[in-house]
Amino acid sequence: MNNAEMLDHYFKEKRDVHLEELKDFLRIPSISALSAHETDMQKAADWLVQSLQHAGLENVSIDETEGHPVVYGEWLHAEGKPTILFYGHYDVQPVDPLNLWDSGPFEPEIRDDKLYARGASDDKGQVFMHIKAVEAIMQEHGSLPVNVKFIIEGEEEIGSPNLEKYIEANKEKLAADIVLISDTGMQGPGQPAVCYGLRGLCGVQIDIRGAKGDLHSGLYGGGIQNPIHALVELVASFHDQEGTITVDGFYDDVRELSEDERAAYQALSFDEEALKKEVGVAELFGEKGFSHLERVSARPTLEVNGVFGGFSGEGIKTVLPAEAGAKITCRLVPDQDPEVIVSKLKAHIEKHQPAGVTVTVTEFDKGKPFITPIDHPAIQAAGRSYEKVYEVPTVYTRGGGSIPIVAAFDELLHVPVVLMGFGLDTENFHAPNEHFHLENFDKGLRVIGDYYYEMANFSKDELKK
Repeated sequence: MNNAEMLDHYFKEKRDVHLEELKDFLRIPSISALSAHETDMQKAADWLVQSLQHAGLENVSIDETEGHPVVYGEWLHAEGKPTILFYGHYDVQPVDPLNLWDSGPFEPEIRDDKLYARGASDDKGQVFMHIKAVEAIMQEHGSLPVNVKFIIEGEEEIGSPNLEKYIEANKEKLAADIVLISDTGMQGPGQPAVCYGLRGLCGVQIDIRGAKGDLHSGLYGGGIQNPIHALVELVASFHDQEGTITVDGFYDDVRELSEDERAAYQALSFDEEALKKEVGVAELFGEKGFSHLERVSARPTLEVNGVFGGFSGEGIKTVLPAEAGAKITCRLVPDQDPEVIVSKLKAHIEKHQPAGVTVTVTEFDKGKPFITPIDHPAIQAAGRSYEKVYEVPTVYTRGGGSIPIVAAFDELLHVPVVLMGFGLDTENFHAPNEHFHLENFDKGLRVIGDYYYEMANFSKDELKK
């Protein structure tokens, strides 16, 4: 049998066993955000240790952090071959509101060829697939075509507060030629996608203060600056009427799309009319000269996420409020630096500060953007593995969101990152009735196994960025 036939035979034979094992994993309520589940977090880490050891990995350990532990394992006997560092997480989101679940969030149930449970898609199901891909090859051949390392954390759903420190302290232990992550999604049903970039993030809160307390608008209105008026004026200064950001120097470091990237976006054949209907708007809006997909994944943004101040109850209250504010976040693209962008935001706010008020700016957390070139061998190899199994061309995309730890891998380990996901946007991760399509579970196992063989064809030098 060739490699594809071997993988297919193994996964067909073991499918029922594997699904029962995955259900056991999903039954563990490893909710990292809730202290009441600290014991469950340890239980999930212990479960992974046993699973990794059973798959044939060595030096499997539970590495303590200041929060929930990291699970590590490795197999490093493919001399001269590349090393793949797989990253995933075993923690899950809280399950509220519980009454909206059709079955228990930690009572896995298969309905309509979908596996329902918290963590089924994000990210236990996808972590499990990588473990079983290793197990399949080890069981059939007794060795792997490449070297592998696994790092599975328990704090992704709370922002990975301790993982960057862990990576920094274990650079030699985690040294690899690529980082492989399955915590993203496909383009749609039956349409695999390789995500080769993510946007970064930075944000600020603007607090505007006027008088020392709320004032009667009849006595003081027209003679004292209204903080809400000042806020509106300031917020309006961030964009022109066509949606272009007007902060001085905001676009200075933006890496422009390559011809290959623009061609990849055009190949997606995106249906803007369907999107308008889906979200309930009459027209799309954004930076001039770019398609919708480019705007939401490859161009930077500045969005007002919330405003506050004054009276918002029923009826009218003739008050001139003492304070108002807004929360603002920016999605950033390569090669923008969050620290630089925040400094430019502050300079803009100072330059446009309205008269008669004081303005305070508070910074939020920051995350750097990430990109692996679309033509990188590891990216293209992922596309080929998808195509062999799904039998359709792979699409190449950038993600509009931010996963700060991905940028940390890129920055600290200095290796390419490949995002090879099998979830779908419709699978309710973070919401009631989370589920995972078993079609993608079945095909994903074969894609991952094939990818190990694809990567064995490259030398370490060929994979360097």
